[in-house]
Amino acid sequence: MVKLRKQRRRKVYRHNVNRKRLRNKINNPGSIGCKDVKDAWDHSKSIPTNMKAMGLSYNPNDTIKIPNNKNNYKASIMSNEEFEWQEEDLEEDQLPNKAFVVEALEADAKAPRVKKFRLPNSALEWVKYLLKKYGHDYKAMAKDRKNYNQDTWKQIRQKVRTFKKIPEQSSEFLKEIGMESEENVDMSDDEL
Repeated sequence: MVKLRKQRRRKVYRHNVNRKRLRNKINNPGSIGCKDVKDAWDHSKSIPTNMKAMGLSYNPNDTIKIPNNKNNYKASIMSNEEFEWQEEDLEEDQLPNKAFVVEALEADAKAPRVKKFRLPNSALEWVKYLLKKYGHDYKAMAKDRKNYNQDTWKQIRQKVRTFKKIPEQSSEFLKEIGMESEENVDMSDDEL
């Protein structure tokens, strides 16, 4: 009887929960972000079946099994044979029929990416100020009164090099102050 009373006490209507939205959230299968997988997806099949048809792995633990060396070694000792690794090959009937998805994913992974790295405005203004005032004298930059972070001259040199590697941010400024090209700068930096 006590157990039933506790169960009844737990069943309290929660006014702050939208049950329709909660049900839709639980039953929602989610969206597929990859265009290639989304185009090849068959909604009448289950997730593991779809993944297998595309040549993808639903559960990597099942796909790439970790060999149990202890049992294999025991079996080889019992039969007095040499212990060898055995690799499983896919048979022709097991090959995925939507192999173009895997090829498209591999091509996308190998494609070169555009670097979107930008310096924040505070660091940008700091480096511009130092280059305007000191040129390439990094030891003088380290002694500047506005060096609040107490960067060493090598840290400042690295920040300047990073700034020069971003042409969208640095090209106009370097032309404005008449700095030489990046190759010449790197040569002179190493002499310090």
